[in-house]
This record gives sequence, C-alpha cells and structure tokens, in this order.
Amino acid sequence: MNKCNQHRRILLVLSTFILSSCSSYRVKTDSQENKKIFNISYGDDKQQKMDVFIPKDTRDAAFVIIVHGGGWSIGKKWHIRSIQKFFLKNGIPSANIDYRLVKKGTTYKDQVEDLAKATRYVMENFHKDEDIIVLGESSGGHISMMYGYNNPNIVDKIITFAGPADLYSENYENTRLYKKYTEGVFKKIVGKKGESFEDAKEELKEASPISQVSHVPTLTFQGTLDVLVNKHQSITLDSVLTAKDIPHELVLIKGAGHVPRFEFWWRKNIIQPKLLEFIRKDFSEE
Repeated sequence: MNKCNQHRRILLVLSTFILSSCSSYRVKTDSQENKKIFNISYGDDKQQKMDVFIPKDTRDAAFVIIVHGGGWSIGKKWHIRSIQKFFLKNGIPSANIDYRLVKKGTTYKDQVEDLAKATRYVMENFHKDEDIIVLGESSGGHISMMYGYNNPNIVDKIITFAGPADLYSENYENTRLYKKYTEGVFKKIVGKKGESFEDAKEELKEASPISQVSHVPTLTFQGTLDVLVNKHQSITLDSVLTAKDIPHELVLIKGAGHVPRFEFWWRKNIIQPKLLEFIRKDFSEE
C-alpha cells in the first residue's frame, strides 16, 4: 500500500470516528458539577435527538428548549450551541434539539410535533412541569411560536430570533426575494410545493404564528436590515400581541442582519442581558 492510500485510510477512519462521536450518546460533568448529556433520543427517528445541559443548582430555574434554524430543511443543534453554553453559565437548564427536516412527506407540522415530543420528554425525564420556555432562531422561531401559542398550558414563554410570523404577508409577497426563494420555501413547508400561491393561501395562513397567538409572553429579536426575514414580520407580530394585551417585547437591533448574535457587541450588550431579564421575569400577574 503506498503512502497516499495509507493517508486516505487514516483520514477515513478519523472521519468515521469524529462523526460517530458527534452523534453518539455521552455524558460529561465539569469541575463545577454541571452536567452535559449529548444525543439523547426523544423519539424513534434518527433526527430526534437532543443535548441537555444541566447546571448544578436548578431549583428555581426555568427550562429552555432550543430550536435551531435553517429554513426548515437544513441545520443542526450545534449551530446554536453558543446560546446553550450561555444558559449553562448562568444557571439555566436547557435542551437543544434536532428534529425532522422538511422533505417530501414531511412538513412544518411534523417539526412542531417533534418539539412537542421533546418537551414531553423533558417534562417526564427531568421532572419539569412548569416554567418551560421555547426558544427558536429563524425557522426554529416559527416552529417555537407554532408550538408555544397552541400549548399555553405547557409553554410559559416564547423567545424568537427573527422567526417568520406571517407566511401570507404582503410585506413578503411584494419583494423580489419572496418571488425567487421565499414563496417556494413557504409552499414546500406546508405541503403545497409546485402549487400556486392562491391554492396554498389557507395553508399559509394556518401556518402563520400571528393566526395562532395566545396568552404566552413573547420576546422577539429582529435585525432592522434582515433580508431573509423582513423586519415587518416581527413588527406585525408585535402589533398582534399588543392588540391582544399579551406581555411581550420586540427588540429591534438597528443595523443588524439575520443573525445578530454573531456580532460580539450586540450579543454582549443587547441580546444576553435581554434573555436573562425575560427568562427571570415573573409574568404571572400580567
């Protein structure tokens, strides 16, 4: 065997090891006695996995279930790991989930059901039956809102980072990006790929969080220069929450694009303080 082939075999073995270690169940406990449990199966599908981070003392802490973004059809839980690490550092337990991605035969409703299943798993296995918060970024924000607003008896708060709230919005429909990309994505996730916008309108309205809003306190982060999720999506949601007198806050981050948490100053001075303030606030009398 020549050196080139040897190197290829070594790389193949290393790659296989890395991939298997990234997807296998494992438990780590750090020097502060915080526990990290990776790749817990909360369902039978191979994509139904979660990573759970448990601080040493969680007596009075809410439990946050984190939903990654990726346009409903791509993405992994480790893409949003930094938020989970931040919660652990601040004594907040969390579960960061993977879920079934949209493809033929799978819609956003399956993803909402996965979030429901993950939430039930947390409640049953980590003995948490109150103070459940769902947090999602982009499409994960949409999934979080669709689950949270339809389950106000389970979900205490919702946090969304630029989650699409109105899939039948004129603010989307009249943009070039919508015609070239967004419309097709929206129709795909509701199971209407290839059909006309008119034929899909009822499904798009049903899949819009603004049509499902209930009394669940909501925190929304939105970049003013976001070209993927127009800022008017979050502004419209804010208006609906205001009209229904639901506790909420819209944090418009001036000059930010789709993922403002990537920028250190916004993350440190705006996002992280607002997260802690909202999570720890008692809305029971509002």
